[in-house]
Amino acid sequence: MTRLGILVIHNDPVPETEIWRTAPDGTSVHTARFECPRLDDAEYTGSTARLLADAPDVVRSLDFLGRLGVDRIAFCFGSPSFFGGEGFDAEFAEAALAHSHGTPVYTSGQALTEALAAVGVRRPLVVMPPWFTPPTHRAAEAYLTAHGVEEVFVHPFELGPEWAHIEPYNAFDEGARWAIDPDEVLRQTTAAFAAAGGRADGVLVPGSGFRSQTLVPLLEKALDVPVVTANQSVLWSGLRAAGERGDERHGRLFLSD
Repeated sequence: MTRLGILVIHNDPVPETEIWRTAPDGTSVHTARFECPRLDDAEYTGSTARLLADAPDVVRSLDFLGRLGVDRIAFCFGSPSFFGGEGFDAEFAEAALAHSHGTPVYTSGQALTEALAAVGVRRPLVVMPPWFTPPTHRAAEAYLTAHGVEEVFVHPFELGPEWAHIEPYNAFDEGARWAIDPDEVLRQTTAAFAAAGGRADGVLVPGSGFRSQTLVPLLEKALDVPVVTANQSVLWSGLRAAGERGDERHGRLFLSD
């Protein structure tokens, strides 16, 4: 039985619900939380790996999960990887080991790029959560390119007009995490994929807090390409390390080695 630990920001309800629902029988998911380092009413532009790994609440969460006896710990917060660049993931994982009682730690960014490689996606349509701002778009694109992606087609997901008065970087904290409409995700993603004119060879959803996992089989059927999400790839990576596979009904990724 795989025991997966996940570190999630304090106000993100999505990773644990999506990973629990997608996990195969016998896999347990154990959540610890830390306060998001984004300052109030400000864009987040990254944190150093060492500063983040040594933050008191991250240290406490790593300690608790390590003592709990999980097999691996996933850091479900992709933006620091994007802004931190190619070396962030390894540096964070190494620093986190000092607090996790030797339990291996990996990042959402690491899982995403490994998942894209596993399903052979080199030119993804990237559906950006609406709280990701242009600096985050650019950082994510640079991060993906540094990890072997050839071309990125960015589609910023659009919330309804009722959100127009809220700065995008405040939208998540203002409740947008609860306002993602699956039908609208399906509509926008399908339209954006068509607009790419056949150049995109897959779909990537890089936000852990962007509810999308239930749409993976629908999108894969409609577009006939692999679809990779942040939470799906975190689970896939944890299972793969344990020599297990997930349910292929939750995406082509779970058919890959």
